[in-house]
Amino acid sequence: MEKSDCCYNSYLNILKEELVPAMGCTEPICLAYAAAKARKVLGSEPKRVEIQASGNIIKNVKSVIVPNTGGLKGLKASVAAGIVAGNPDKALEVIASVTPEQKQEIQHFLDTILMTIVPLNLIARLDVTVTLYDGEHSSSVRIAGFHTNIVKIEKDNEVLFESEDTSTNANLTDRSCLNMAKIFDFANTVDLNDLRPLIEPQIRCNKAISQEGLKNNWGANIGSTLLSYGNDVRLRARAWAAAGSDARMSGCEMPVIINSGSGNQGMTACLPVLAYAEEYKVDEERTIRAIAFSDLVTIHQKTGIGRLSAYCGAVSAGCAAGCGIAYLMGADLETIDHTLENAVGMAAGIVCDGAKPSCAGKIAMAVDAGILGYEMSKTHNQLLGGDGIVGNDVEETIQHIGRLGRNGMKETDAEILRIMVE
Repeated sequence: MEKSDCCYNSYLNILKEELVPAMGCTEPICLAYAAAKARKVLGSEPKRVEIQASGNIIKNVKSVIVPNTGGLKGLKASVAAGIVAGNPDKALEVIASVTPEQKQEIQHFLDTILMTIVPLNLIARLDVTVTLYDGEHSSSVRIAGFHTNIVKIEKDNEVLFESEDTSTNANLTDRSCLNMAKIFDFANTVDLNDLRPLIEPQIRCNKAISQEGLKNNWGANIGSTLLSYGNDVRLRARAWAAAGSDARMSGCEMPVIINSGSGNQGMTACLPVLAYAEEYKVDEERTIRAIAFSDLVTIHQKTGIGRLSAYCGAVSAGCAAGCGIAYLMGADLETIDHTLENAVGMAAGIVCDGAKPSCAGKIAMAVDAGILGYEMSKTHNQLLGGDGIVGNDVEETIQHIGRLGRNGMKETDAEILRIMVE
């Protein structure tokens, strides 16, 4: 792909938009970001707080530990952290620099300030509004579409800013240019100097939190449990990705580089490929290109599904990691296409029931499906069009996955939420 090709810059911009740092699970951090922005607009500490949130925000915030809060969970803790200690200029790292004194202040805020939660009659959409009240004064910030997309700011009922675009990819580069053949071409020909600034931080940050997850007691310790079975590369690929989630879902205060709005997806797309690269001593250039390939395949799948869904995002990233491993090992496009078809054909039924320690287990299963999909493909064993949701080619299969996650699982999402809040 030539640099003059419009897809070249589009693919780079898509990676720049999606591979960004975040500290903590992105749904609680989204709430903290809205709260910190509302606190800055209000100009004083509120005496009352109202939180409006869509179903998938509630689902993904309910059970995950908010970092830098001393182990607190939930919507109120997320918002309190943003109000007391948040820096809105830091976006998804909004509560990355919380002092011990501020941790105490967050708990005091929760104990003394009236905070109410209003569930929005929206399931799949990402939509939150945080409204703060201090006497006669108020401020309100709404985020919709994706985790940092502020669409409305009000102060004392006066609209200071408003955007009409609340779609999943609002204000982002058009993703319709994504397809497997062009992603393959891009990965093969992109100037490495254009990729390094995007992929090297992903490798560095995500490997660091994975090592922390393996070394210490985090969550359900799924990563270290996997390594208790042995130490072959297939186990390491699963364990490295799972261990990062072990730590992140349990409040680890180390940053990750996310993909499609999720740190779990950012780690899952990257770490299994890195494990194979280290095992087979693949050079740095091929490794960076393979991880970029995995990232873009993840984004391609997630574009049709949406940011939040009952379709587990780890599946998209784990199956993409299988494609990234195939690319790393020198597979041709046909083998890679069949890798993805095999993997999603086997793993598409994993549901998202919110952010919590079991996400690490789902990541391990999704990566296993990706690797198995590759092992099948390279020996010319593949699922065929019409086998369940597998289409006649890889692009049709990706379209089917998008329909399944976006439309078919709406009622599943609603039922999961009802089960969780009961």
